[in-house]
Amino acid sequence: MENIVIIGSGHMGAGIAAIFIAAGHDVVVLGRQLPAVEARLPAVRALAANLPSSGVTGQISAGLVDSWNEWSGVGLVIETIPEQLAAKQALFAELDHRVPAHIPIGSNSSGYGIDQMAAGLQTTDRMLNVHYSMPAHIVPMVEVALGAHTRPPLAEAVCRLIEATGKKTTLIKKYIPGLLISRLQHALMREALSLLDQGIVTPQAIDDAVRFGFGFRYAAIGPMAQKEMSGWDTHVVSGAAVYPSLSNIDAPPACVTELVKQGRTGMNQGAGFERWTPAEVAEFKRKYELRLRAAFEVLGVAPDDGPP
Repeated sequence: MENIVIIGSGHMGAGIAAIFIAAGHDVVVLGRQLPAVEARLPAVRALAANLPSSGVTGQISAGLVDSWNEWSGVGLVIETIPEQLAAKQALFAELDHRVPAHIPIGSNSSGYGIDQMAAGLQTTDRMLNVHYSMPAHIVPMVEVALGAHTRPPLAEAVCRLIEATGKKTTLIKKYIPGLLISRLQHALMREALSLLDQGIVTPQAIDDAVRFGFGFRYAAIGPMAQKEMSGWDTHVVSGAAVYPSLSNIDAPPACVTELVKQGRTGMNQGAGFERWTPAEVAEFKRKYELRLRAAFEVLGVAPDDGPP
């Protein structure tokens, strides 16, 4: 088993580390403050213990990103630091000359392409976006996106490594803002927030329409396959009527920007469109994880050819 290096010990780093440990890889988590990284390791082990495993669990250790240099046996490096472009550029410049050139280096960012983060560096042919969705230890899909100089065979090898941990990968041949998952989500959210801004529906109505309407079937079948089943002729007819009225705003509308100005950014601040107590947040997140795990089981029912 190749060793895996994760840079950053936040929620994403911890979840990704847990996935590889459960699959039998030894993982090193690197950060700027060793005590803080070491304090996170029990949480990573706990996540890994709740994941499907072949019975062989990898080891986890901590190190300092500035000085750790034990690259022998490392098969992949994944950066998961906060979404600050300057910080990512500085880190990739450091990794460019410290990490042996045969080792792939990925960024978990979906907001920045590898060409932005690694502009002008010498070994960009082994760098790429490797984006896990939160919570990383549960959501099956991982997006792998090539930069302008990324070697396709290297990206394909990274996909195989990730798929061996039980994940599903999609290979994006060229970076696009938001990659694929966030981009599709933003298309939906643009329409949802526009309807909300006009006072046509409530936040709860939007959630119900997605969860109990079209979203209900998406764990069983994706939108393209669903239209193959229902017929593209029907879509063309209905689309001709609906497309002209869809939102084409190029910035989030006032209903959400005003919330942000007021500091009502969601559960983390106790209020968004709704108000949240700490107990309500904890209970909501508990139910959310239970539902995600149930949905994950659905993906294993009558699977397609390849990993679920």
